[in-house]
Amino acid sequence: MRFSDRRHAGALLGAKVAALHPYRPVVFGLPRGGVPVAYEVARALACPLDVLVVRKVGVPYQRELAMGAIGEDGVVIRNEDVIDLAGVGDEEFERVTETEARELDMRLARYRAEVPPVSPEGRTAIVVDDGLATGSTALAGVQVLARKGAASVWLAVPVAPPGSLGDLEGLTDRIVVLSRPRGFGAVGAWYRDFTQTSDEEVGALLAESRG
Repeated sequence: MRFSDRRHAGALLGAKVAALHPYRPVVFGLPRGGVPVAYEVARALACPLDVLVVRKVGVPYQRELAMGAIGEDGVVIRNEDVIDLAGVGDEEFERVTETEARELDMRLARYRAEVPPVSPEGRTAIVVDDGLATGSTALAGVQVLARKGAASVWLAVPVAPPGSLGDLEGLTDRIVVLSRPRGFGAVGAWYRDFTQTSDEEVGALLAESRG
């Protein structure tokens, strides 16, 4: 299955999630690319939309390869397999983590200037991204929401590689995936339009959803 763009993927994903009738749902998009998808899911559920700011911790010489992730409230995820294969020491991991933490704080301040946070406490918190690669950022997001008192935590993505969900299956109450294609490659390969989402678009979608 190939999607026209993130909004198209979100509309399809939203229909599938809505059919499962989550209890008191609230949708959390992972910025930036996950937010247009999450906007459509929240619209299908007629529920609040918020952002969940997490940052990938990339291998220093190959930044797109995640050796972990960080999230709000001090959540740190380490992918020990990648760390070992890349030969990254603890000090180097901490250095990259600190850099990403500063960016996380700046992003969080920018988005919170648009809309106040929505509490997941006692609700079904649904983490939405535009696709799943290593799963590190989604895992950080799931743990953040669990710490904040969500009654249950779901993960919903349009596309993910087969067998990629790993630890997420044990930490989430439900996972919704539209497509798990063989020969996955990269998330962007499954979209006709995978233009980078801007901070301005994230802010506009958040403001529109609250309006």
